[in-house]
Amino acid sequence: MTIAGHAGHTGQAGLQPVESYLSEVLAAIRPLPPGELGLDEAEGAVLAEDVTAAWPLPPFDNSGMDGYAVLAADVAAAAPERPVTLPVRGEVPAGDTRRHELAPGTCLRIMTGAPVPSGADAVVPVEWTDGGSARGRQVTFTRPAGPGNAIRRAGGDAAVGDVLLRAGTRLGPVQLGLLAAAGRGTVTARRRPRLTVMSTGNELIEPGQPVTPGQIWESNSRMLAAAARQAGFRAARLPIVPDDKQAVLAAIEDALASADLLVTTGGVSMGGEHDIVKAALHDLGTVTFRKIAMQPGMPQGFGAVGPAATPIFTLPGNPVSAYVSFQLFVRPAASVLQGIDPERLAATSATLAAPVRSPAGRRSFLRGTLDPSAGVVAPVSGQQSHQLASLARANALIIVPEAVTELPEGADVDVLVLP
Repeated sequence: MTIAGHAGHTGQAGLQPVESYLSEVLAAIRPLPPGELGLDEAEGAVLAEDVTAAWPLPPFDNSGMDGYAVLAADVAAAAPERPVTLPVRGEVPAGDTRRHELAPGTCLRIMTGAPVPSGADAVVPVEWTDGGSARGRQVTFTRPAGPGNAIRRAGGDAAVGDVLLRAGTRLGPVQLGLLAAAGRGTVTARRRPRLTVMSTGNELIEPGQPVTPGQIWESNSRMLAAAARQAGFRAARLPIVPDDKQAVLAAIEDALASADLLVTTGGVSMGGEHDIVKAALHDLGTVTFRKIAMQPGMPQGFGAVGPAATPIFTLPGNPVSAYVSFQLFVRPAASVLQGIDPERLAATSATLAAPVRSPAGRRSFLRGTLDPSAGVVAPVSGQQSHQLASLARANALIIVPEAVTELPEGADVDVLVLP
């Protein structure tokens, strides 16, 4: 079970505030159950347990450099004008599991990562020597090395019992590297959610195919699937679904077996006999549709479908509306599936480089180009919800509050940074 109940709505005529809608959505999401994941499948997963060190890191004293293992007292007097020469009694390569002992007055050639031999208390970098004789029988030291020099002590990174990673940590490259270095082959974690995206519409044609008047190339499913992957989730897109109620229901049913969250785009506008997604899901009784006090993206739907109560978002068909809706609602909801705080777009403030206008009673998310170093944001030309080219030029969303209908150049505004 991944969703609790379903979000309420304000009715066909009312506009629901953005925060109210998002709060209802997030309150309805239940995290995925944790499972045992191998490291190769754990990328992007979120830990459901603290991970502690079962062995010291590193597990043994080892050399931090290529050089010579010595007793520090034997080279304490070394200087360029008074070099010290010692016989070389062998070599310790990385990965050597033999036991080596250093006799006073001698040295051992040692490689980075190799275990420090018994009796040695320092490593002299090869750069502090003459490189050794041609036959490797002796080496001359021109600088001293104090006790502990260039030695990585066992447990110097983490001692047994130290917490390496806390529950709630998302596993990225460094975290996976640490788990591997600590000898962990598996972890208990919540995997990356699987999002399935579906676009509906008789007017939609796959890119690369010829179109006739009245048809357009489908873009939303690829854009939203890519946005989901960019946010760290797994995502798949279904083939275009025609405006047919049974076809929509069949596509949703097929997707349930491999999806933790469903996203549809199109077919949810406020009124009209061709709102097929809305009509199809209305019969299920678990998805509610409402108007949100925002622009773009006013028509929204959210609920649950299938025996596992899989969350479903029904987003508008206009591409900018769909993308903004994904970033504001779907992105944080998907992160809650992993048992972590909702991940929202980064927010900042900036000064407007040009005046803007907004409809009364709606929060506008205007496309803009943000110059972080100057603290200035400029609205791009083309703010209608179908104008995808202007979205491609933008790197931020300028927020105009519901009670504000216009802002002058030079006004301070809140800004959401697009990924």
